Amino acid sequence: MSNFHLLFSNNILTLEVDYQEKQHTMTILTLSGSSRTGATNQMLLDHLPHLVSQYDFYAFKGIQDLPLFHPDPEKQNPMPPSVKLFKTAVIEADAVIISTPAYLHNIPAALKNALEWLTSSGEFVNKQVLAITYTPYAPRGGKAMQSLLWSLTALNARVMGSLELYHTDISFDAEGSVLKRKGEALLIEAVQLFGG
Repeated sequence: MSNFHLLFSNNILTLEVDYQEKQHTMTILTLSGSSRTGATNQMLLDHLPHLVSQYDFYAFKGIQDLPLFHPDPEKQNPMPPSVKLFKTAVIEADAVIISTPAYLHNIPAALKNALEWLTSSGEFVNKQVLAITYTPYAPRGGKAMQSLLWSLTALNARVMGSLELYHTDISFDAEGSVLKRKGEALLIEAVQLFGG
């Protein structure tokens, strides 16, 4: 974007041009570890644009549609369309926020499968990531968080922070309206670790 100024001095007309770079708005991809309809983790992620307005958020809600990962390259050719869509979403995002429940002290199989599709293709390398576990009450989520961080480390992601949240900190009704808000400040602070 440019601004033009005409200046007249000493019978000479000059043109000054001020070049201004267009400000880039950080795009953040959100992934819920739960594929259940009405999942509280998805509600939490959907609430983020109301809390932090300087970013553009895009929710990928199709991890349950990804086929089971197979490490054999022949099993990945041609690449399934849902996997292509997922990989493209990760590539185009400046950062990623993952919010997950805990299943059997671990992350859900659908989330683990989604991350495995990125094992050798490098979409998460140096990608800024915020890891969140959102579970009913403490200490649930601790072991799932450790599992998620191990996976992100293996993918060479740049983990900006990790946050264990509970329904006692922030909660929603069936329509997604906020009931408890005391954890919002902590959530905002964690998201703003991305800067930009």
